[in-house]
Amino acid sequence: MEGGLGSLGIEPSILLAQVINFVILFGLLYFVAYKPLMRMLDNRSKKIKESMEHTEYIKEQAELAERETAKRIQEATKEGQKIIMRAEQAGEEARQKAREEASVEAERLIGKAQIEIQRERDAAVADLQSQFANLTVLAAGKVIDQTLDKEGHKKLIEKTLEESSGIK
Repeated sequence: MEGGLGSLGIEPSILLAQVINFVILFGLLYFVAYKPLMRMLDNRSKKIKESMEHTEYIKEQAELAERETAKRIQEATKEGQKIIMRAEQAGEEARQKAREEASVEAERLIGKAQIEIQRERDAAVADLQSQFANLTVLAAGKVIDQTLDKEGHKKLIEKTLEESSGIK
């Protein structure tokens, strides 16, 4: 076998020394470079994975916060609508109360005005009856060309007027 490798120009002792050197170099590289490099790559991979998990967690928290914010906005909107409805109801109640108060006041003024009108009408009718009685007495006195007892005629005319207004 030695002849076969020697004919190729390879010396077995040098080949053995090179193989041993290669194994030693490979062992050194494995422990000095490969293991730390793999550890570093594993750590980096682990950090990237943790970072992605943390990013996912932050994303979920952001979505949760967004949903919570939307929920709060919706609740605030509903509460605002309730407040507006209560304000509108209060305004309507105030308008209704003002209308009722105005109606009551108008009815009171109308009643007062009717009483005043009735009193003035009664006073005007009494004054008119008095003037009519005076005129009638004066006219009757001229008709019969004598002056009768003015007070007696007045009573007679008033009695006649009362009887005539009772007939109507």
